[in-house]
Amino acid sequence: MLCRRSSIQCSHGSVPVYLNVYDLTCINGYAYWLGLGAYHSGVQVHGVEYAFGGHEHSTTGIFEGEPKQCDGFTFRKSILMGWTDVSPGGVRRLMEELAQKYRGNTYNLITKNCNHFSNDVCIKLTGNPIPSWINRLARLDQRCEEEKKKLRSSSNIFPTSSNSSSSSSCSPPLATTRRSRSINSLPPSSP
Repeated sequence: MLCRRSSIQCSHGSVPVYLNVYDLTCINGYAYWLGLGAYHSGVQVHGVEYAFGGHEHSTTGIFEGEPKQCDGFTFRKSILMGWTDVSPGGVRRLMEELAQKYRGNTYNLITKNCNHFSNDVCIKLTGNPIPSWINRLARLDQRCEEEKKKLRSSSNIFPTSSNSSSSSSCSPPLATTRRSRSINSLPPSSP
């Protein structure tokens, strides 16, 4: 079997696994060519796309939907990540396992976002991580936060008060949008 890219491991699975990448902002049209941009991603396997998003509940933030059709985002490209022999039921069990780690109220733009989820799923299904450019913004933001912490510990340049109305992030957080079907339904609403 031939591999398209040397970074994708050859495997003998029979089901393709795709990473579907979406633009979060229209600026990506320019930033993409500079190796920058803000992206959402989901993993497509067995004709279903799985992704992760934030909400205020402690239930899963994993949701499924039609491939390349994630509400609120503009589809950019699909990347073949490799092949798997995991059955549809096995993929569903994997999502249920990951649901404990990827709860809606644990979403964090820098440390636990949709791209972190997609990376975990791709590694578990194919052995291959997602391309680094997809989550570059979070890594840059994390480095910025680390530098701020170093400065705070060595001086009082930045306020450490929790009363500050500005975000401690170097870039504004991205808003989450209404999602497709959740893996587990939300708790029933009270009367």
